[in-house]
Amino acid sequence: MTFIIHCIEQVYYFLWGDWIRLPLPGGTLSLPLLVLLLIPAGIYFTVRTRGLQLRLLPDMVRLITGSAKPEDSEQNRKAEELSALQALIVSTATRVGMGNLVGVVAAISAGGAGAVFWMWITALIGSATSFVESTLAQLHKQEDPLYGGYRGGPAYYIHDWINAGRKGKARKSLLAILFAISGLICWCGVSQVIGNSVSSSLKNAFHISPLVSTTALVLLAAVIVLRKNATVKVLDILVPIMSGIYVLITLWLIVTHAYQLGDVFRRIFSEAFGLRQVAAGGFGAVLMNGVKRGLFSNEAGSGSAPCAAATAETPHPARVGLTQAFGVFIDTLLCTCTAMVMLLAPQELVDGLQGMDLLQTAMYSYFGQIGVIFIALILWMFSFSTFIGILFYARSNVAYLFGDRWSAQTAYKLLALVMLFIGGLAAYTFVWDLGDVGVGLMTIFNLIALLPMSNEAIKSLKDYERRRN
Repeated sequence: MTFIIHCIEQVYYFLWGDWIRLPLPGGTLSLPLLVLLLIPAGIYFTVRTRGLQLRLLPDMVRLITGSAKPEDSEQNRKAEELSALQALIVSTATRVGMGNLVGVVAAISAGGAGAVFWMWITALIGSATSFVESTLAQLHKQEDPLYGGYRGGPAYYIHDWINAGRKGKARKSLLAILFAISGLICWCGVSQVIGNSVSSSLKNAFHISPLVSTTALVLLAAVIVLRKNATVKVLDILVPIMSGIYVLITLWLIVTHAYQLGDVFRRIFSEAFGLRQVAAGGFGAVLMNGVKRGLFSNEAGSGSAPCAAATAETPHPARVGLTQAFGVFIDTLLCTCTAMVMLLAPQELVDGLQGMDLLQTAMYSYFGQIGVIFIALILWMFSFSTFIGILFYARSNVAYLFGDRWSAQTAYKLLALVMLFIGGLAAYTFVWDLGDVGVGLMTIFNLIALLPMSNEAIKSLKDYERRRN
């Protein structure tokens, strides 16, 4: 076990360690590998799509609300096929479920208020990246003989890219295999984060032993996910309800504490640019944690969301790309709500806290013990949505690696349940490392193909705009 932890730590430092050090007054700015890859890639895709994030925002809203002109017949869609909106709900389930709640808590715990700004920047730039990867997933999707409908994602478009022009039967590509394995590692890490966050929040709210709460969570999750015909359509109801409740509560807090917003935003921007941290040499930690947790939250560039995007039945691939790009904006809104809950709380109460202790203490300052209980209960809902979402993602990767076998699908579900249990009993900092390693490796393998393949997504976007006009 010690050897495994050591290996995870070494890969973690390779991905998130200091690759470039820029001298600053009072310290240095350390840039990890993934920052050097994701930010330039996001800027490149933003330029290639001519600022799609803002230019086509009205189109995204129309596609989400259903006011866009329908080009296909809903009644002609097979029962097992998902719409573009349902595919967005699946990807939103993982973002909202843990990224917006636990990811923001981790960012502020490690990087302070300034990390929130860099989460915003990562999300804005990442919206264009999300469009490109989700559109490619649509262009290279396959029929799913096990679950019905479609499947796909980076493993499949990487496979097609590597084998383009080859004669005879296409062989599995090493790059696609590495991506699929990295995804499965990442989602095991996310399972650990779920177990850890739920057990700690229930301990704070009800003084329940982590062993008891984690066991109950695993047993209940097993009943849901081990069924062969388990469907993600339960998320159609769960995600809007839990998101709506959480947004309403947090918006009420923001409105009732509006007089503090000026100070909060001054703190975010001052810490984001290191006006306070530079003297202590901590600017790099602010930037790194903001980008790292921003990636974990909005998933842009990591290749997770395309696994859901590929399952959608749509008249045009770019429509799915646009809905997934809008998902990053939804993610940003909910990230900001969570951040405000913590930053508006009295600093003397939350200083020095991390993890769910930080968020629940902040809620306690507003609502007393009811606030602590609310976070514990909403986290239960978020956790189930996330767990269902990541296992939905895993379907495609498991199928690519092991073929269309129910035994392989079930084996990975059991592994995820074991990691869920382990995470509930593990130390807070360790459970993030496996997820960060997985998402980091996914991002590298995904970007290797995403950059040269982006022309396909750009052509699809131009065709969409031509047809729309």
